[in-house]
Amino acid sequence: MNPLHGPADGEGTRTTGGAPPSPAAPGSSSRPPLTWLYAPGDRPAVVHKALGSGADVVIVDLEDAVAPHRKAYALDSTVDLLGEVHPVPVHVRVHRLLDIPTLASLPGLCGLRLPKVTHPADIHRIAGLAPGLPLYPLLENALAVEHAYAIATAHPAVRGIALGEADLRADLGVREDGGLDWPRSRLVVAARAAGLPPPVQSVHPHLGDPVALAADCARGRALGFLGRVAIHPRQLPVIERAYLPTAEEVDAAREVVEAAAARAGALALPDGRFVDAAVVEGARRVLALAARAD
Repeated sequence: MNPLHGPADGEGTRTTGGAPPSPAAPGSSSRPPLTWLYAPGDRPAVVHKALGSGADVVIVDLEDAVAPHRKAYALDSTVDLLGEVHPVPVHVRVHRLLDIPTLASLPGLCGLRLPKVTHPADIHRIAGLAPGLPLYPLLENALAVEHAYAIATAHPAVRGIALGEADLRADLGVREDGGLDWPRSRLVVAARAAGLPPPVQSVHPHLGDPVALAADCARGRALGFLGRVAIHPRQLPVIERAYLPTAEEVDAAREVVEAAAARAGALALPDGRFVDAAVVEGARRVLALAARAD
């Protein structure tokens, strides 16, 4: 049984209609995060190294990365860490419901990663334990994928959704990577429909193959993902390069935005490209990402 699914007091209020806020969505004034780095909660030195790695977000893991006999130590270490605010946003992937009230009021905590969420009721329960804290559900089995949109819209505290691909692969019995393309696309569509930022890719477990990582990131970008979770700092620059637009893409986007500013409505560029409102919005997203390198 998933320890996040047990009964709890203080369930959040169910909301209907509308989309949760998405302050990190591409095209907003916020810098779109591209790199998210996991660090095991029972290794404080590794966590501090992660904070200086250049990752956009550090995720302290209290779940899979921590052996059962070290869970209590990991929680205590994380509480100490989050007693102060850090320059890098710090999220925690929680292990059980009982840990959430301990973490929720800490000044250095910026979000909770919620493993094995399968139903909107899970979100209501957890939102009641951590009022006002951004929540990021991880969908890790077939039932969760079927409920993707309902989970994404379950509560205004939900700020993003992601797949837990290792567990999902096992649940589905998938052997080839392409077998996950439909759940990945399902997630991208659900996030967009809910008004959330594009989801980030799941981890790439092969640390010694940056070429394969770059190729897999390019595939994720083509499917509509934005950024990726890493398990080692050496993966960060590969992920960022893969998700940043090329110089050619930036030039093309700038031309579209400038043309739209000069003339309202649909138009055709000198090279024959058709430009309408959707094309302009896509170009603005490209330029927002390119601004990271400035």
